[in-house]
Amino acid sequence: MAGRKRSRVPGVMVTQFVEQLPLGKATPDFTRKPMAVTTQEESVLQSYGEWRIINITIEQADAYKCFATNEYGQAVCTATLTVIDGFSLFSEGVRKKKPPPPKKEGEIDPKLWELLLSASKKDYERICLDFGVTDFRWLLKKLKQMKTEMEDEQSKVKLDTWKYLFDMKLVDNNSSINIYKDGADLSYDDNTNSKHSLTKTGINYVFSIKDAEPADAGLYQVDVEDTNVLTTDFQVPDVEFVASIKSTEVKENEDALFQCVLSAPLNRITWSTDDSSLEDGEKYQITVSEDKLTHTLRVRNCQKADKGTYSAIVGVTKSSAALTVGDENASKLSSPQKICLRFLEFGYSLTSLALTILNNRCCACSIADRGVQFVSGLSDTVANVDEKVELSCKLSSDTSEGKWYKNGKLLTDGDGVRIIKDGACHRLIIDCCKKDDAAVYRFEAEGRKSEATLNVQDPPTIDLDALGKFNQPVIIKAGENAEWKLPFSGGAPMTIQWYKDDEELLSASNVKIATSDSESQLRLTKCQRKDSGQVKIKIKNEFGTKEAFSQLIVLDKPTAPQGPVDVMESAVTSVEFKWKPPKDNGGCPITNYIIERQQIGRNKWSNLGEIPANPSFKDSDVDPGRRYCYRIRAKNAEGVSDYLQTEDIAAGYPGSPSTPKVVSAFKDCINLSWCPPCDTGGTKIIGYNLEKNKAGTNYWSLVNQKGPIADTTYAVKDVFEGAAYKFRVSAINLSGAGDPSIPCDTVIARDPMKPPGKVRDLKLTDSSYTTFSLAWVKPKEVKGVEDEAQGYYVEIRPIESLEWSRCNSVPITLTSYTVLGLKAMATYWVRVLATNYGGDGKPQGFDKYIIAMPPPVKPKFKDRNMKTFMVVRSGNTVRLNVNFVASPLPDVSWVKDGVPVPKHVTITNSDKGSQLLIPTSERADSGIYTITVKNIVGQESFNVEIRVTDNPKPPGPVELDQKTPGTVTLSWGPSPDEKRDDRLHYMVSKRDSFKRTWRTAADNLFNNKFTVVNIMAGREYYFRVFAKNDMGLSPPSESPVFAVRKEKEKFRVNMPQSRSVNLESPPSFLLPLKRRTAPQGYECYMSCAVKGDPAPRVTWYHDNISLNTNTNYHITSVCGVCSLLILRVGPKDNGEYKVVLENKLGMAESSMTLNVRGIS
Repeated sequence: MAGRKRSRVPGVMVTQFVEQLPLGKATPDFTRKPMAVTTQEESVLQSYGEWRIINITIEQADAYKCFATNEYGQAVCTATLTVIDGFSLFSEGVRKKKPPPPKKEGEIDPKLWELLLSASKKDYERICLDFGVTDFRWLLKKLKQMKTEMEDEQSKVKLDTWKYLFDMKLVDNNSSINIYKDGADLSYDDNTNSKHSLTKTGINYVFSIKDAEPADAGLYQVDVEDTNVLTTDFQVPDVEFVASIKSTEVKENEDALFQCVLSAPLNRITWSTDDSSLEDGEKYQITVSEDKLTHTLRVRNCQKADKGTYSAIVGVTKSSAALTVGDENASKLSSPQKICLRFLEFGYSLTSLALTILNNRCCACSIADRGVQFVSGLSDTVANVDEKVELSCKLSSDTSEGKWYKNGKLLTDGDGVRIIKDGACHRLIIDCCKKDDAAVYRFEAEGRKSEATLNVQDPPTIDLDALGKFNQPVIIKAGENAEWKLPFSGGAPMTIQWYKDDEELLSASNVKIATSDSESQLRLTKCQRKDSGQVKIKIKNEFGTKEAFSQLIVLDKPTAPQGPVDVMESAVTSVEFKWKPPKDNGGCPITNYIIERQQIGRNKWSNLGEIPANPSFKDSDVDPGRRYCYRIRAKNAEGVSDYLQTEDIAAGYPGSPSTPKVVSAFKDCINLSWCPPCDTGGTKIIGYNLEKNKAGTNYWSLVNQKGPIADTTYAVKDVFEGAAYKFRVSAINLSGAGDPSIPCDTVIARDPMKPPGKVRDLKLTDSSYTTFSLAWVKPKEVKGVEDEAQGYYVEIRPIESLEWSRCNSVPITLTSYTVLGLKAMATYWVRVLATNYGGDGKPQGFDKYIIAMPPPVKPKFKDRNMKTFMVVRSGNTVRLNVNFVASPLPDVSWVKDGVPVPKHVTITNSDKGSQLLIPTSERADSGIYTITVKNIVGQESFNVEIRVTDNPKPPGPVELDQKTPGTVTLSWGPSPDEKRDDRLHYMVSKRDSFKRTWRTAADNLFNNKFTVVNIMAGREYYFRVFAKNDMGLSPPSESPVFAVRKEKEKFRVNMPQSRSVNLESPPSFLLPLKRRTAPQGYECYMSCAVKGDPAPRVTWYHDNISLNTNTNYHITSVCGVCSLLILRVGPKDNGEYKVVLENKLGMAESSMTLNVRGIS
């Protein structure tokens, strides 16, 4: 699958054809991009590659592409060739400006900046050394400044929505899904219009970034709980100019056009002049093609002030061109004068010879006249059928004649076209364009020619009369059919779609669609009121889309009037009420309302007639004391609606009095008062009925059993001490008792109480960043002064506020309370009030303010089993979580090897822990990371060693050497990773021709040599050497076959002369001890080869202390090879080691120094 890659050279686009490159293979790339060239006509252009152009002409000026292709990919770059029209007459009189001075010593080659801007950081040193640059500090500072400027330009580029699709099946649907960008938590939702969204369809997930910008580039991770399921590196795509903008020359009051083509679609690019950016408006018109690849700038009504350099900017890529605005006087200059002006514009200077020729214009013209030239050529044009089309070009001469050709055939005025010559302008006009007018048109004049293609499109069209008829609304009655018909024309194939309220209509039992080549018809059968709405037809072909709209209105009877019904008046002789009109009037206005009435207690409904369309009614034919129910129907031209029925409405009854008010309450009596009703029902109020309701029951009992209460006060004595009651009252007139009032609040039958005193022993039992826990003792009861407390209120006041706020709206009965919702580290005043139904007591508070924080705690790490050593594969994410307890909130800092952590390491702190995140780890991230947690109580630190490594590369070639019979010494080249990994060591395994199984001969070797003993003659031995680190083993480096031939001789018995032979010799070293360096915590192996007869006694010493009896060291002596093994090297093992050999003939010793790496 093809994909884009980043090139080391800006402006080069690399495409990879295969998904994964074979080992040792690569896609092509350019080491240097071809440079833009400006040259004269008829010159020879030689590229530094392998192409040349001989006798260059103006027509060959263009943007050229260079392709480098192999079977794995392709690299493409572009270069612009600009050709200046010049004359051989001026070859001696024209000279270029002085060449730029040679580069001074110490200046930086611009090519170096190009390579560094596109290269990875790990390649900086190699590139700088290739250019001989050693001052890295200054270079990196300058490079950072250049990248900042590039990012400012790139920030103007807007990209489309970026999406990433992946499948995921969750075991627990309630699992939390977290998204991180460069290690930081990223907020998202399921709304596709949001900046970041994650949508789900089954097991398919889509993560999208809307309107992606360069700032959105980074490493994105999707985690489910603590498991990473997706990691992707989103980078801003490279966009380049496929065709750059070109310089143009226009006269005053003409329009200038600049156009460029991009390698990837963009919504917009930045257009600018030397001193400002340009926006779309009256002066400048900025357009973008439908595929968003071609961007155009039109400068309207050009004046002299508009001349200058115009640029198109795409991210960090820029294309510039010059605009030249001529005046009327310029047209009067002779050809040689115009030529000289062009040379001056391109930066050339004229010698005296050229000036002399300029003065003798006639002579110059006779010698150097090159004929007519195109000032502006033909342009490709797109037109619709039946439209007017004009092709035009402009020559440099007003007197030149030309000819027009269509597909190579000469055109005249009689061929359905009009040919017009207006001075130097030549126009070809087609008044009514047809399909057969699409062709290649060419204009020729005096050997010069210009071509353009006319493309004729046939988009859908609709006759205006038919469209006007279609736009008229279709009005039908419910149950009838609706029909639309619309003729159209346009190029085939044509797609016709019908919509109703933006929902596409498909053929069904009640939807009939018939379409031909020139007409489409829609028929909706048995329409109902709900089918009303907008009807749209959409006609589409490859050239465009046309839409037409109509409206469907289905008439029907209205819906029922809407409640509730409000009673406006209820008098002795009349009742008045109102309602709301129907929600749907059926498509035509309400004409009348039909009213029916029923007297409560009877079954008959009487028709009161129709009233106008005002939603209110007054019934003046009622009897006092009667209750009535009404039905209301709405009527329009299509019929009568269902009815709305009212509640019972009383005639002549009084309204409700006010809610009873408790004047006083005692254990055997409750005194009440109320106000008369505002509506007396048209007659005098003769009394009141008072009802009571005991708490816990639904029964209301009449209090005044002996008759109506004449006054608006009453003392209720039929109560029980401690019981709770509610009361309501209703007014009575000549018609009877009206509706009762709203019940009063619950009142308890008991004697009045005194407010309680202050609470005692108020104390703070616990606190956190958001809560206070309080406890107290209830106040003492003083008879007649302070009664018993029945509840408590807790109040707080921030120190910067003057108002107290209650934490509990209802009194609490417990003598403890926890205040919630506090602001961390904020300061509060706190107090507690006791209360009873006699009122609130005096508050009791603290003498000092309280801070919302836990009790002071020295920082302490919670996890006792935290890892102190981590090994991570290079390129993987490092995430280290450290949990701690500390109060107040501590300051958390991280350092790496004693210095602040690099910028690419993300630190996230909370009140309970801290997280260190390295999104993409490198070997340089290895080190000891120290977290320090500090507050006012104390501080605590913790060290974690992180080692970023990878599988080691194999050691170098293995060589064999035999110095002592029965042994063989292996030596090998170091692994390339040995310098970068101080924990890398080697392992040797062997196999012989007898056993044929591989066995480990040695491990934990930190040098590049090892002696294998017990080599037997007559066998072949094979050896492998592995490089080994914390990630595992490397591929092996295999040795050549080693064999000691066992020569067979004939059996002979030679009886030697018996003589005494003395084989005794003093002890000596064949191979002495060698200096060693071992990492702390690893094994260390020391060995030497000795000889002597009789066999010498071997004694090992460490700093002159014998080790032979020390069980911490493993000492062996086999076949003259003496060895000492330290299983785990520590600081105490640092120092001098010595081997002493003794027998009766003498003594020998050898010493070495062991350095333990990793100790201070």
